[in-house]
Amino acid sequence: MTKTASEKAQDQSSERLAASLFAEVLIADQLSRNLISRALPRGMQISHFSVLNLLAHVNEERTPAQLAGAFHVTRGAMTNTLSRLEWAGHVHVRPDWDDARRKFVSISPAGRAARDAAIASFMPLIGEVVRDIGSDRVRIALPVLRELRLRLEGDGDQSR
Repeated sequence: MTKTASEKAQDQSSERLAASLFAEVLIADQLSRNLISRALPRGMQISHFSVLNLLAHVNEERTPAQLAGAFHVTRGAMTNTLSRLEWAGHVHVRPDWDDARRKFVSISPAGRAARDAAIASFMPLIGEVVRDIGSDRVRIALPVLRELRLRLEGDGDQSR
């Protein structure tokens, strides 16, 4: 079935819109990573902050495998991140008392303080952006960004 000129134009318009959306997401990602990197304590990387932020948010222990799955990284990459966080005193890693092959990770008071300090340094800027854009417009954008994330997560799972 061949497409009409109107359908072809609509497809081209949708592709341009998709390209614009993706470009804005990539640029916002890069700029936000730069902002967060400058706010982090010396030696802390965004991957470290992300783990601390998740552990602080859920406020319960996670296994390294659960953390690796949450961030879509290999277990080896997560083990490296957790080793660095443990060395810095930002997380506690303990054995599973029922299964010695497993470990559990929790955020330490020092890790929570480091995470909170980082958030305190960049959150005023994020809050200002939300105020300037307007809460209603941000609320409208969130479902679109969430759906984009969920679809990209789904595509990533299929490629493994």
